[in-house]
Amino acid sequence: MSLRSLRVTRLCFAKQRTAASQRGVVGGGEGGGEGGGGGGSSRGLWKSSRQEPSYCRAVRSLRVRLSAWHHPRNSYSCANHGPTDPPPSYQSAFLRSVREPEDFWSECARGVTWFKPWSQTMDHSRPPYTRWFVDGELNVCYNALDRHVENGLRNQLAIIYDSPVTGTKQKITYKEALEQVSKLADVLVKQGVQKGDRVTIYMPMIPQAIYAMLACARIGAIHSLIFGGFASKELSVRIQHTKPKLVLTASFGIEPGRKINYVQLLDKALEMIQHKVKVIIYNRYNMERVPLTRGRDLDWDEEISAAQSRDCVPLNSDHPLYILYTSGTTGQPKGIVRPSGGHAVVLNWTMSNVYGVKPGEVWLTASDLGWVVGHSYICYAPLLHGNTTVLYEGKPVGTPDSGAFFRLLSEYGIAAMFTSPTALRAIHHQEHEALLGRHYNFPRFRALFVGGEHCDVDTLQWAKESFRAPVLDHWWQTETGSPITATCIGLGLTLNPPSGQAGKCLPGYNGAVTYCFFVSLQSCKK
Repeated sequence: MSLRSLRVTRLCFAKQRTAASQRGVVGGGEGGGEGGGGGGSSRGLWKSSRQEPSYCRAVRSLRVRLSAWHHPRNSYSCANHGPTDPPPSYQSAFLRSVREPEDFWSECARGVTWFKPWSQTMDHSRPPYTRWFVDGELNVCYNALDRHVENGLRNQLAIIYDSPVTGTKQKITYKEALEQVSKLADVLVKQGVQKGDRVTIYMPMIPQAIYAMLACARIGAIHSLIFGGFASKELSVRIQHTKPKLVLTASFGIEPGRKINYVQLLDKALEMIQHKVKVIIYNRYNMERVPLTRGRDLDWDEEISAAQSRDCVPLNSDHPLYILYTSGTTGQPKGIVRPSGGHAVVLNWTMSNVYGVKPGEVWLTASDLGWVVGHSYICYAPLLHGNTTVLYEGKPVGTPDSGAFFRLLSEYGIAAMFTSPTALRAIHHQEHEALLGRHYNFPRFRALFVGGEHCDVDTLQWAKESFRAPVLDHWWQTETGSPITATCIGLGLTLNPPSGQAGKCLPGYNGAVTYCFFVSLQSCKK
């Protein structure tokens, strides 16, 4: 048998377990798996080994490309030096994170307010279940709202709600958000919700959904926010699994040209399962009121009007913040449990070091709260960091046209944004020459990050020209909750990396590029 060709697959990102990474990565999930929020794969971290061709096909689908090419006999560590070395600020942060992880993350944790200091930064006595900031106590809601109000930022905007599907715009200060959240927390407690209880949130992209998330965090309840586009069957599976003490929902979700009755979908879901639960319904403004089920339902506004402010509860660093289910593309949906301390630290750190955003600036994540991107970068990260987050209830096209993102950038002075390649392709398809983008001026806009899937080079190049800013792909997963690889512009990495790559390993991850190759049987000949 003679070989007619020998093919080398695309690069495979393999997690190399250094002495530091063996002990765990701060804020991350436990193990690989499905990912709804990564800039590439939904299959977890691949291990380097010789495999069959089917493995190589899976590797090709991963599409994670790091920013250096090298001899196939060697593997590339982010600590290696070469002609395309990143700036010392990134290099020093990365090296310290893998050589001295306890010191590195202990310093990063200073960006978060703690009620009780931790006794040990990292405990890896029961691998792979790493514990971070052992015995430390904090509250994520306090860090997202209270501390900013206490530090004189009460009148700074926390949330800008922009809903082209309802014609609604609302600006909410940190003080106003805190008032709503602390009252809703009081409502939850009065309904018997205690620390450790689960609360299901089934709501559209409205401020009340963020209030619900933060109210749960305020009292130590564990929220399970379910994507509003799910039908009753998917909803019932998740409710049955978490067995919540309470469900928070809204009357309607709005899509272009139609209304979705959330309460009807919830009613059908609850009929499918044995778990009985109380429901609080938010009736949306300027829409018909939905009838309440006697003995089960409560009216959101009535409960809030009778509520008082509820203080934050100090929580252990390990205390679960939320449960978020994977998409189920490789099997049954899996509930990802996110610990409070490590997640808060890494989210706060990424806003400045990965995305290059300063406290007080306006940030847009064009996603949905029901996905990991929405949890991390619509709600928690920007508020932890003291930014203004734009909550957009609309589409990239059709609400009303393909100029929607450009309008947002211009109207609100957005500094950076995060969206998906699919959204960019939709705009590109409708406005190939980006004519609408030229009608808007957005001088404060510095960078556009994309994730959730691989961004093809053509779309990326078009977006650079249309948005007049660097477009940076990065990779992460539902399990990690924050990026694995990215162009850390806050650490000085180039704003113009090679097209088609997904950045460098974030500090805390020690990745390598390995070559996997096989003989193509179709091209073998006896």
